[in-house]
Amino acid sequence: MIDDRNLGSGASSTMTTTSPHDTAADDTPVTRRWSPGGCVWCGSRTDIEIYRDEPRCGECREHENTIDAARRFIGMYGLRPLGGAVTSDDDEELEHRTAARSARAALDRVRLPKRPAAADVRKASARAGASAAVRTTPSRSSSSAPSGAVSTVDVAVLADRVTSLLEQLTAIETGIADAEASSGLPARARLSDLQRQRATVMSTLAALEKARRGSAG
Repeated sequence: MIDDRNLGSGASSTMTTTSPHDTAADDTPVTRRWSPGGCVWCGSRTDIEIYRDEPRCGECREHENTIDAARRFIGMYGLRPLGGAVTSDDDEELEHRTAARSARAALDRVRLPKRPAAADVRKASARAGASAAVRTTPSRSSSSAPSGAVSTVDVAVLADRVTSLLEQLTAIETGIADAEASSGLPARARLSDLQRQRATVMSTLAALEKARRGSAG
């Protein structure tokens, strides 16, 4: 016969047989650490490039660029600094402030508990550069390699880069045309930013052309 006492005893028995290891593993904290070759901000090893003289991953670079774009926009018109409320009567200013706040929150969430020392980062970068130099040396000095092989690879890489930049330049020119056809503060800000982008692309194209002529010579 099942009565209240039997039910209570059964429940108690069930609770005491539950293994404490069922939940203990889920509560174990994971400490993130930087390792050579990783992003100095979050520790990721994905899409690493040198950004502001230190290795940073693609996601962190994107967040930093979002914040920089907001700062340029605000500085251009002498608006109040970033931080605090994001309210604004201007749609583009509001967009920049909101995006910058989200980017800053994302960076704060992934920040390493302890960032690496600058000296350790420089040493790791120097070792990586030395390893790359050693790997490329045989292909340049080997007598069995066909003449002009290295130059052919370099030219192909340059050509791909030029093609990509020309596509980017076309998109920028289209954006400039649209901005020039518009009016108001947001359009002027966008036009100024696009013009800076165009100048950067043009200077890069000029540098690549110089490099191509040097490799051909």
